Amino acid sequence: MSFTTPTAGPRVAVVGAGPAGLMAAEVLAAAGAQVDVYDASAVPARKFLLAGKGGLNLTHSEELPAFTGRYGERAPEVARWLEAFGPQALRDWAQGLGVSTFVGSSGRVFPESMKAAPLLRAWLARLRAAGVRLHLRHRWQAGVLQHGSELRFETPDGPRQVHADAVVLALGGASWARLGSDGAWVQPLGDAGLALSPLQPANCGFDVGWSEHFASRHAGAPLKSVLLDTRDSRGRQFRRKGECVVTSTGLEGSLVYAASALLRDEIAAHGRALVLLDLLPDRPVEALQAALARGRGARSLANHLKEQAGLSGAKAGLLREGLSAEEWQLQSRDAAWLARRIKALPLQLHAARPIDEAISTAGGVRLEALDEHLMWPERPGVFFAGEMLDWEAPTGGYLLTACFASGVVAARGLLDWWAAKTP
Repeated sequence: MSFTTPTAGPRVAVVGAGPAGLMAAEVLAAAGAQVDVYDASAVPARKFLLAGKGGLNLTHSEELPAFTGRYGERAPEVARWLEAFGPQALRDWAQGLGVSTFVGSSGRVFPESMKAAPLLRAWLARLRAAGVRLHLRHRWQAGVLQHGSELRFETPDGPRQVHADAVVLALGGASWARLGSDGAWVQPLGDAGLALSPLQPANCGFDVGWSEHFASRHAGAPLKSVLLDTRDSRGRQFRRKGECVVTSTGLEGSLVYAASALLRDEIAAHGRALVLLDLLPDRPVEALQAALARGRGARSLANHLKEQAGLSGAKAGLLREGLSAEEWQLQSRDAAWLARRIKALPLQLHAARPIDEAISTAGGVRLEALDEHLMWPERPGVFFAGEMLDWEAPTGGYLLTACFASGVVAARGLLDWWAAKTP
């Protein structure tokens, strides 16, 4: 990356050593700024590293208009970030660190190694070579923003005061607090007058309230190749095929995460959300009914469902949920009823799982409170990036891409602001 160097490079404090903060630091250092990155944890980018253990989904290969649409109501704002640093730019950046990427069968983009650690090691080495200084175990005392450019940190060696010409805050949301994103910044920044939307779980699981019988037998079981269909009270519909997982209290997994914003908002408005699960989306209801109508002789219903519909385990168990033994015994004799239930199994979701269990966070610093460069006008020189901003996206590489892109936007905005104020 190369950017126009201001007349005199500013001293910048980047608070938060996740992808957004480190990307801001890279852009700033490349332009001649003196950059110090502070993080409360002992290891930088802990959430990024953990996310990469199962295969780092860096971005997605779909065309940019569809990609941008994944950001829902914030798509117009995030689209501007992606113009500055989009999915292809992110792949090129990784290549520049010696990390090749490939497109998986789902269109998701991964490093060749599938891991985050090699990329992070190469990145940190490049940042150090550029003069970026990393200060770990430095917990920022957020209330200090009310007193200008002096920042105060709690460290293992006691309080430390730091002066900076400008600040980039990239503190994350409130999910996975054990990795550092604990949302502790919310109250002090709100008290300082910054407009915030309440933090909420995003890409999260939901509670259904299974019977003890079902939960004890099927918690942890995958539901492969199902279709989730739901429509909220505002008329928004989600209908998609994919996979999810039965938990002890409800459902989670990629298919549920993709619908989580709609489901969460519907539950907040009405106390519940109805979803319909098609357990066999590739079989027409008529063919399924004909198969189930075949005589089963002395076979049990469980064996009949397995032979004629291929249903067993958790999928078969779901058919009985919410019904009394008498209702099930009566209704399950009707092949038409059974086929309809398999194709549109109704489930009532009652609550999103707690925010600390969520993959990411919705809510945060309202974009309307910031200018187009992600600066807080009431505190000139204070910029924001990453998940602490009020936007959300499904899994699939969209979260990481926008975090990186927001870091670029904030850093470029800071450089422009500094150049404008420097004689």
